[in-house]
Amino acid sequence: MRLTIERLSLHADGVGQGPEGAIHAPMVLPGEVIEGEPEAGRIASPKIETPSAARVKPPCPHYRACGGCVLQHGSDDFVAGWKASVVETALAGRGIAAKVARVETSPLHSRRRATLSGRRTKKGVLVGFHARASETLVEVPGCLILRPELMEAIPAVEAATALGASRKGEVSFALTLSEAGVEIAARGGKPMDRALFEALSDLATRHDLARLSWEGETVAERRPARQAFGRARVTPPPGAFLQATDAGEAALVAFVRAATKGAARVADLFAGCGTFALALADEAEIHAVESSAPMLEALDRGWRTAQGLKRVTHEVRDLFRRPLLPDELARYDAIVIDPPRAGAEAQVQQICASKTRNLAYVSCNPVSFARDAAALTAAGFEIADLIVVDQFRWSSHIELAARFTRR
Repeated sequence: MRLTIERLSLHADGVGQGPEGAIHAPMVLPGEVIEGEPEAGRIASPKIETPSAARVKPPCPHYRACGGCVLQHGSDDFVAGWKASVVETALAGRGIAAKVARVETSPLHSRRRATLSGRRTKKGVLVGFHARASETLVEVPGCLILRPELMEAIPAVEAATALGASRKGEVSFALTLSEAGVEIAARGGKPMDRALFEALSDLATRHDLARLSWEGETVAERRPARQAFGRARVTPPPGAFLQATDAGEAALVAFVRAATKGAARVADLFAGCGTFALALADEAEIHAVESSAPMLEALDRGWRTAQGLKRVTHEVRDLFRRPLLPDELARYDAIVIDPPRAGAEAQVQQICASKTRNLAYVSCNPVSFARDAAALTAAGFEIADLIVVDQFRWSSHIELAARFTRR
C-alpha cells in the first residue's frame, strides 16, 4: 500500500487514510509518502518514499528497537511544535482558543528518574527498556536520555535481577538520582526472605547505592535519598513521584511561582512530597493536600528542618472523593493543582463554584486538562499563560502548565 501520512496520533504514530479507514505507521512524519504492507490497520515497517523536510537521522543506535523514544526521527523544532499543537488542538476541541507561549525542552542526558525492566535468561540477565509494543527487552548502553549516574547503576540492576527475578517473571526497577546518589525501588520480584534481604543489602553496599527497596520495603539506606525543593531537603518514600528532570522541575516551579506571585496563602493540591509547596513557602503560607500520608510526612520533615520558610500545613485527603469545597477554598489567595493523568474533574467543579480567582494548573495529560479547562472557562476563568514542559524528550508524553485568572 502507498499511503500519505496526514497527522500524528497522540502516541506519535503516523496516521493516513487507507481504502478501508485509518492506517497507522511508526517512525513517520506528516506529509511523508510511505509504502508497506498493512495488517490490522497498521504498517509495522514503513518504507519512506517521500521524506519530510523535518526528518532527521535518529542520533541513538538503539532507536529502531527500543520503545523508550518514538520521535528521534523528527527535528527538535518539529517535536516541540507537535507537542504544542497537541495541547492547542485538545483545547480547541473544547471550544478554547489558546496558544502555547513556549516549549521548555530538557537537554540530553538529563533524566534523573526512569524505570528499567529486568529479566533472567538462560545466559544470565537482561536489563533495559521494552521494545515498541512488545514484551521484548532492549539493552540501551549509551542511552542519550538518562543521566550518566543512572547508566552507571545498571550493573546494580543486573545484579538485583539475578538475585530477585523469578524464571518467568520480570522485575520493574525505578531508578532515581538523589543528592546522595542513586536509589532503586524494585517491584515484581521474588517474595522477600532472609537470604534475599541479606544479599540485596550487600548489593547496595557493593554498588554504593543511596537506598534500595523491594516491594516498598527498605532493604538498605546507606544515605538519605534527599531531594532539594526550594530551601528544603526532602527524603521521599521509596519510588515516590519526582519530576523527571532538574530543568523540567525548575521550569514548572518558575511558572507556578509567577502565577501565584503576591498571594499570601496558597493551597497546593495533589502536593506530593512538596515540589511546589516548599518552593513557594519562601513567600507564602502553604496548605498542602495529598492522598499519600508518607509523602506528606516527608514534606513536613523537610519543612521543619529548613530555614526561612513560612508556615506549611498539610492534610491527607483523597481529592477525587473529597475535593476541597468552596468555603475551604475561600481561605486561599491562589491555588496550585498538579493532578495525575485522570485530571481533577471533581476538584475543578468545586473551584468553579468557589470565588477563587487565581489558579496554576500543571498537567501531564492534554486531554484531561482540556476537559477541566472547559469547565473553568465556563465558570468565568481564562487562560492567561500556557507553556509545554518537555521532560520526556523524543517521547509522546506531554506536560504543560497553565495560569487561569477569573474575569
